[in-house]
Amino acid sequence: MNRREFLHAGAGAALATGLGGIPAAARQIQQAENTASGPLLVRFLGTGAADWHGRDERGEMRRLSSILIDSKILIDFTPTDADMVPEGFRPDAIFYTHSHGDHYNPEAAMKLGAPVVYLGATWYPRAVRDFAKVSQRLKLPIPEIVPLAVGESVVVSGITLTALPANHATQDAAEQTLMYLIEKQKVRVVYATDTGGIPAAAARLAGIDSHRKGTPITGLIMEATMGMGHDEDFRIFTHSSAETVLRTTHMLLKTGRYLPPEGQPVYLTHMARTLHGTQAELDRDLPAPLKAAYDGLEVVFR
Repeated sequence: MNRREFLHAGAGAALATGLGGIPAAARQIQQAENTASGPLLVRFLGTGAADWHGRDERGEMRRLSSILIDSKILIDFTPTDADMVPEGFRPDAIFYTHSHGDHYNPEAAMKLGAPVVYLGATWYPRAVRDFAKVSQRLKLPIPEIVPLAVGESVVVSGITLTALPANHATQDAAEQTLMYLIEKQKVRVVYATDTGGIPAAAARLAGIDSHRKGTPITGLIMEATMGMGHDEDFRIFTHSSAETVLRTTHMLLKTGRYLPPEGQPVYLTHMARTLHGTQAELDRDLPAPLKAAYDGLEVVFR
C-alpha cells in the first residue's frame, strides 16, 4: 500500500469512528512521518472576510483569508490570493476549512497545480463533482481529493494537520466545517477560521479542553470577523469577534493551555471591512496580545 492509499484508508477509518477522537490510522501516519524540525513559518496571503476582497474606500487592501505554511502547504485558497504566491509555485497540498466561495475554489487549486486537496468528509462527494466540472472545462487534471473526518490527522511535508470541528454554517446543513491544529515538533498552532468561538470538541482534540488538559498549544491564529465593540452583530452565531478572541486567549493563558514564546501575539484574520478600521488603527487600538495580521505578513512560530 503506497502513502496515498494509506491516507485513504485512514479517512475510511475516520468515517467509521465518527467524532470519537483521532483514528488509529491517522495516529500511525503521525508517528511515522512527523519528522520536520525547526520553527514553523506562516505567511498570510489574505486576511479579509467575504465582504473585504480588495481595496476598500479607505485604501486598505485585504484579500480573502488564506495562509501558506512553510512555503509548502496552503489552508484555503481563492483567485484573490494568486498574486501572493511566487510565479510557478506548486503547493504540496491544499487543506480547505469549508465550502464557502471565499475559502474554496477548485479552479484556483487546479491552476496552481495542487496534487492533493484535503477537505471535510461531510461534503466530499460534492467537492468531487465540483472538481470534475472544472477539470472538464479547463482540461486540467483533477487533484487527489482526500476526505477528512473530525479528529483525523495527516502529515504533509513533515507537518501534521489535524481536522478540528468549527462552529460555522454553510448552505449545506450536513456540512461540518473545520479548523486545523498544525504541529511541527513542539510547535502547536491552532488555525481557527471561520468559527464562532472554539467548540468543546475542537478544544479537546487540540489539548486545551476546559475539563481535561492535554498538551498546550504554542500559537493561535483566530478569526475576528467582528471588531472591538461589535459583539452584538448578527454574525456572532457563526463567527468570532475580537473580544471573543481576547477572552479565549486570557482563559488559555490563565489555565496554562496556551504557552507561547514571550512576546508572541495572537494573530487575528478574516476581518470584515465594515467592522474593522485601518491597519494603523488596529495596530494602535487592539489590546495585547492581539495583533491584526495583514496580507503578506510572515510569522515564525517557535
